[in-house]
Amino acid sequence: MPSKSTLFMGPPTDPSAPATDLYGEGSRKYRRTVYTHDQWVKHRSPDRFVNNLSTLFNSGIYKNVGKEVFATTSVAIFVWAWNMLAGGYQDLAGVTHDPLLQGEWIKVVGLPLQAFTTVSPSLGLLLAFRTNSSYKRWDEARKFWGLNINHTRDLNRMATAWYGNEGNPWDGTEFAGAPSPEAKPIDPAERQYLLGQVSLMTWAFVRSMKRHLSPPDEDEEDYIAEMKSRLTPEQADAIISAAHRPNRALYDLSVAIEKLPMHFLRKDELNKNLSIFEDTLGGSERLLSSPIPLFYSRHTARFLSTWLLLLPFALYGQFSDSWNHIMMIPATAFISVSLFGIEELATQLEEPFTILPMQGFCDKIGGWCDEIVSWAGQGKEAEEAMKSNIADLAPSR
Repeated sequence: MPSKSTLFMGPPTDPSAPATDLYGEGSRKYRRTVYTHDQWVKHRSPDRFVNNLSTLFNSGIYKNVGKEVFATTSVAIFVWAWNMLAGGYQDLAGVTHDPLLQGEWIKVVGLPLQAFTTVSPSLGLLLAFRTNSSYKRWDEARKFWGLNINHTRDLNRMATAWYGNEGNPWDGTEFAGAPSPEAKPIDPAERQYLLGQVSLMTWAFVRSMKRHLSPPDEDEEDYIAEMKSRLTPEQADAIISAAHRPNRALYDLSVAIEKLPMHFLRKDELNKNLSIFEDTLGGSERLLSSPIPLFYSRHTARFLSTWLLLLPFALYGQFSDSWNHIMMIPATAFISVSLFGIEELATQLEEPFTILPMQGFCDKIGGWCDEIVSWAGQGKEAEEAMKSNIADLAPSR
């Protein structure tokens, strides 16, 4: 049964769910989607534009930039109202009236649009680089978990297929001038236990890695419960109490591999997968601890905010055909939502682990590894069958 931290795409359906789960940090756990064929069909649907527009006001991205959009729209309303009071206005009947405010220092405010169009390409490049860099971080994190998925299956497949091949007395193999030790008959119960330990410690590593990359307040309780439910008390306590839990789980996996009765060269092949796990763990820690350089992110945010806050002063003159230039207000709001939304997307992607379905990955890895090690033997318990099996697996000489 998946833990309660296994979540899917979409807002919470429980009416008692807190409002903080609808957008911002609380909504990130609802973005951990895994696609199947049904989801891809919906993704390609010709109705996707209508469906996306129908949920426009439910978007967590747009809700998250609400304060910024309110600020720029407020500036637009101020410019519109001030210029009516200082420059005159037209009533609904089309009659033009003199300014209500008069004085030497009371003038219509505005800025030339050319100043904004001149720096627009630079702003676009900053936003594009910011978004691309954030997406690359997400893509790299997803590839790390892809490597975990691939090599956990690879490790358990090799362990299952090679189990019991400590030596091969039937082909006269010698190593360092000494014949290989004669293979012992396989004890089915021992094989089930030892391969089960490899599968279990494989899961313990990826589950510990998931906890290592997740917020403590979200995953700690589930992690401890899952570890204690699947491992022995001694194994669970050793990993839970470790200062670096994934490293401890990886060590236990190494010990489980070392206990397998097989040639040491084959154990070396199994251990190569563990080196890849260490690489994916270290790469993930690098992404978690090292954001895009803060001076770049801050300059982009300051540039964008200043540009949008001053934009209404330049848009006022461009909407002279609308009643009292009023269309500059929704135009400012639309431009602000679009550009602030791009920057918000980049910020949400920059830390990828809390929007990756890592719990789903761990559950799948555990299930797949358990299935793979269950294939051991498959009715070939006798020594004669073992000889035949090894002969099939060994390369021709």
